[in-house]
Amino acid sequence: MQNLFRRKSVDHVVADADGTEEGGQRLHRSLSAFDLTMLGIGAIIGAGIFAITGTAAAKHAGPAIMLSFVVGAIGCAFAGLCYAEMAAMIPIAGSAYTYSYATLGELFAWIIGWDLILEYAAGAITVAISWSGYLVELLHGVGIHIPKELANGYFATWTTGTGAEAVVHHGIVNVPAVLLVAAITWMLVVGVKESARATSLIVVVKVLVVLAFLALGVSHVQPVNWTPFMPFGKWGVIQGAGVVFFAYIGFDAVTTMSEESKNPKRDLPIGILGSLAVCTVLYIAVAAVLTGIVPYTELSHPAPVALALTRAGVEWGAKLVSVGALAGLGSVVMVMMMGQPRVFFAMSRDGLLPASISKVHPKFRTPYRSTILTGIFVALCASTMNVDQAGELTSIGTLFAFVLVCLGVVALRVIDPKRVRPFRAPGSPVIPVLGALFCLLMMAGLPLHTWARFIGWLVIGLVVYGSYGMKHSVLRRRDSQLPPASSSK
Repeated sequence: MQNLFRRKSVDHVVADADGTEEGGQRLHRSLSAFDLTMLGIGAIIGAGIFAITGTAAAKHAGPAIMLSFVVGAIGCAFAGLCYAEMAAMIPIAGSAYTYSYATLGELFAWIIGWDLILEYAAGAITVAISWSGYLVELLHGVGIHIPKELANGYFATWTTGTGAEAVVHHGIVNVPAVLLVAAITWMLVVGVKESARATSLIVVVKVLVVLAFLALGVSHVQPVNWTPFMPFGKWGVIQGAGVVFFAYIGFDAVTTMSEESKNPKRDLPIGILGSLAVCTVLYIAVAAVLTGIVPYTELSHPAPVALALTRAGVEWGAKLVSVGALAGLGSVVMVMMMGQPRVFFAMSRDGLLPASISKVHPKFRTPYRSTILTGIFVALCASTMNVDQAGELTSIGTLFAFVLVCLGVVALRVIDPKRVRPFRAPGSPVIPVLGALFCLLMMAGLPLHTWARFIGWLVIGLVVYGSYGMKHSVLRRRDSQLPPASSSK
């Protein structure tokens, strides 16, 4: 039983990444602090700011949605500080999976690794479907019409007619989502630096679009729309924070790029905390202008930012926002799909998944096999799934990862207190514990069917671990002093 909780020492983790141990494969270190910050912003700013803000204001917080973003930012900051400490100390691909291996043991590492596969895949699927919806609407506005059956997956339904004449229609395949995922997969195989540059360009575009919205909308703000400021009370602000938490998901993906960072001990904390800070300021400003232009009761709309500019009489601005939404959502898909292959890579290198998955491309120095595998899986699911199901799974998977990382910081402070920590989360153990409790509270508020799917996914993962991972664990072979198994080609 104790073998299930065997830990991989930090020294072993680093040695494997450096290629000093048997089977080590190195990734190319090419990313700067700026690259990491832009990747973080690219992952964070997406569906949240362009869609969820309106719903959260209309149904939960009212104009006090501004405070909801502050509360959400505080919770994310707790987890972000913990991620920064771990990432600077253990600058290795795999994010929370690697940290859990070094702190809580192999079983927890497997669980969180399996969870991260769900988080990144479901996130990419969710946003790819949303991207397709924005593209269809934008093309519709310029006279180009894509058949609804070719822009929705099979599980997406809609009804035409009423009463006895009502007909339920199903989508066939979400073609735009598939094409987006295919293009991003190719970019990620060709090179992470090139992908980071593309993401940085996209980030600049969507930040400029957000700033344009603020500039165009601020003169149309009517302070009377901010009254009452807190129509649903203090609890409404908390509920709103739980909803807009989705808008902050993504900063943790920065840590999956640890092995490709030029100076991870310095640059990773900058990338994590810098991206959170920039996005928080933008979110609060957008929420203020949005609720100042449109009464909060009317903001339950799929494109509230575009709606606000339309109400303000700036039609061209509404189309500009749609373009920004496309850029924002596209960059989120790219970062999510950049993160998941590196979790595969780390788990494969540890023997918990087949060794063939961790193969690095001889020319591009990217984990091309795991990237292609991720692309195929995301494309298949995005072409058929319902966006709501994927979104809920993204939230619960992310929150669970945050909980384990926060607890891991506390555990490693006790297990290895003398370890050099280039960055230390302040206020330990209070801050890490608060981060874990905050995330557990938000998990508790998710629907029961989401919990059922999440638990089902973890059970499948435990079966895979018991039948393959536990037997092929590199750490198990080390502990047993067994000769290394031959890697599959």
